[in-house]
Amino acid sequence: MYEPNVVGDWQEYDEHAGLRVRVHRLEMAEPPRGRDDAADGLTYFCLRVTVENRGNRQLGVHLEDGQIDVRLGPDGESAFIDWRNSQFIEGFDVYPLRRATAVLYAAGAEASLSLVDVQVQLRVEEEWTGRRLWAGGIGAHEGVTGGQQGAVRDSLAHQVSVFLRDQAEEGTA
Repeated sequence: MYEPNVVGDWQEYDEHAGLRVRVHRLEMAEPPRGRDDAADGLTYFCLRVTVENRGNRQLGVHLEDGQIDVRLGPDGESAFIDWRNSQFIEGFDVYPLRRATAVLYAAGAEASLSLVDVQVQLRVEEEWTGRRLWAGGIGAHEGVTGGQQGAVRDSLAHQVSVFLRDQAEEGTA
C-alpha cells in the first residue's frame, strides 16, 4: 500500500537521478502582501516546497500554480491558494548541489488545519513527474477536540510526531 510522505521528508525521483523534493515548514503565517478578500474568515498558513539536485547535471524545473494541490481536514476539502502572495519555481535551472524553493500561502478553516495533505507534481525538462503526497498538520501535536481527534490520532504525521516526542523524552531522562 502506498503511504504518503510526512511533511519534512525528502522524496527522490527515480526517473531523474539525484532529484529530490520535500514539502516543509508548514506553519501559520500571514501573507506578505496582505490578505486576499476571498479568504475572509479563513486562517492563513504557509508551506515550502524545495527541489534539490544531487545529480551531476543541471535540471530545468517548473513548479507553478496548478502543480501543487492542498487539501484540508478529514474530508479533504480544497484549501484556498493565494496565488498573488505565493512564489513559484518558473523554469529555473537547478544546478548540481543546489536547491530552489517555492513558497505557498494558503488558507482554510482553522478547525481543518490539523490535517493537511499536499500533492506535488513537478515538471522537469518538459516532462511531468509522478505525483507525490505529503501529510502533516498545524497544531496536531497540541491536542485536538471534537470529531477530528480520531482522524488526527490515526494520521501518519501524528504517529511520527508522537514517536519522535517519545524518543526525545527517553533521551532526557
